[in-house]
Amino acid sequence: MQAKPSTRPAVRRCAGIGFLTLALLGAGLPAAVADRPQPDLSRFYRQKPTWTACKGPDMPKDLQCAKVTVPLDYARPRAGTLDIALARYRATGTSQGSVLLNFGGPGGPGVSELASDSREFMDLTNGYDVVTFDPRGVGGSSPVSCGEGGDDASGTTDGTVDLAHPQALLRQLERAAGECARYSGPVLAHIGTVNASRDLDVIRQALGDKRLNYLGFSYGTRLGAVYAAQFPHRVGRFALDGVDTLTEPLSEQGVAGAEGQQTALDDFLDWCTADVACPFGQDRRAAGDQVVRLVNSLDEHPVPTDFGTKFSGQDLVGAIGQALYSKQLWPSLERALASLVQDDDTRGVLNFATGGTGLPVRSGGGPVDPQDVPADNLAAALMAINCADDPDRPDAARITEDLRDLQDRYQQASPVFGRYRLTQLLMCYGRPRGTDFIRDRVKNVDSAKMLLVGTRGDPATPYRWTVETAARLGPSAVVLDNKGDGHTGYTSSVCVHQKIDDFLLYGTLPPSGSSCPADGKDWSASGNTDN
Repeated sequence: MQAKPSTRPAVRRCAGIGFLTLALLGAGLPAAVADRPQPDLSRFYRQKPTWTACKGPDMPKDLQCAKVTVPLDYARPRAGTLDIALARYRATGTSQGSVLLNFGGPGGPGVSELASDSREFMDLTNGYDVVTFDPRGVGGSSPVSCGEGGDDASGTTDGTVDLAHPQALLRQLERAAGECARYSGPVLAHIGTVNASRDLDVIRQALGDKRLNYLGFSYGTRLGAVYAAQFPHRVGRFALDGVDTLTEPLSEQGVAGAEGQQTALDDFLDWCTADVACPFGQDRRAAGDQVVRLVNSLDEHPVPTDFGTKFSGQDLVGAIGQALYSKQLWPSLERALASLVQDDDTRGVLNFATGGTGLPVRSGGGPVDPQDVPADNLAAALMAINCADDPDRPDAARITEDLRDLQDRYQQASPVFGRYRLTQLLMCYGRPRGTDFIRDRVKNVDSAKMLLVGTRGDPATPYRWTVETAARLGPSAVVLDNKGDGHTGYTSSVCVHQKIDDFLLYGTLPPSGSSCPADGKDWSASGNTDN
């Protein structure tokens, strides 16, 4: 699922070594496997990060960076390693350890996001070192790539693709999968949430924490849930905001995403047509039809950009989808669409197009120098992680058979976002089958209580996923119902922000099923601008 939204366009202590070794041998493994002798991981759990000032001219002076080393393959820890990039702000109050942040994606780099927009999290430094990381395959942590032109590696955003006869597209996807494997190297075979969760436990130990305290957004909730299933007794205070599904296949996720984005677009058009500057006029029904016609027109006749590329209708759909994550972006979206409609000026809408993750492309500190992070890493990592987490791999015959029915369902879900979401569904074709661990094993978690936040008007992670995931996780899940709009609640609701902070800092949980009102009180506009 999509990452924590940006408001900018574009956008514990170590045990004894002997005891530690015994404890780690079966950590996070299925019971049937844990009974067998396991590789020795103790050398990874003995390391201590060396913190230094983060490199880069735009890095905050008080942000520190480091790395931890993890096995490339946890089943064969001697077969190679990779470095995970970390960043932190030190606690300003009495520290009770660290709280680890994941901003979502998948494919979103944590280091650069924390460096560029940290004020929402500064209250947490009253009790914690606030730490984030670039997951394996992302940003400064052995970034994956699909090579030159990798932003289009899926081959699925071209509005000229004939979904009624997908054979040529499927051949293109197979070639693209091969290119991604060639350019990404060994890390691609070991990417995904199950291994990223095991990396979290190495990070936890390196930070000196007996239990992991964690705040995850969107995809970061999937990562947190997997960690809770693998390491239930190491769960500290977990807050999961914008809860991802653990069970729905990509086909159902796409329908839910198209429906959510269409609802958000309808809300935007309600707002836009009440403004005389709206490029679609003041007739609300006509405005919806104009958006559909604009997308179709750009698919048939893409317009040039300042970068020498063509901007299609599906490119526009992706950009609009990013802008709908937060109402704060609506005025910028209105201006960008006006420039496109009136002057064929794509610069404004291009500011929102980031490859589907909702995070800006920024350089960050860590083991990989900023200039060495591939330009397509966001898109390549999103595809790689989602495919590694999904076990479904229908063959070409099944895809061809089902596509017509799926096309109708997606079109009904959204005349604007349906096609875009449907083509994303095909992104795993030609890639190895993903794990079934998340669907089969992440349930009935015997851990400390976890706070799950769902937002009623979330365009990316529908509220029902919060309810379904809570039921699947079991009694450890406590649900907070945010009655507001937008993707996630921490940065868009004073109430949600306060309840998450109260839980993380003081252990105070709201009653399960309690709610935050849709009062329009945005945290960033509530006087919290000096943090």
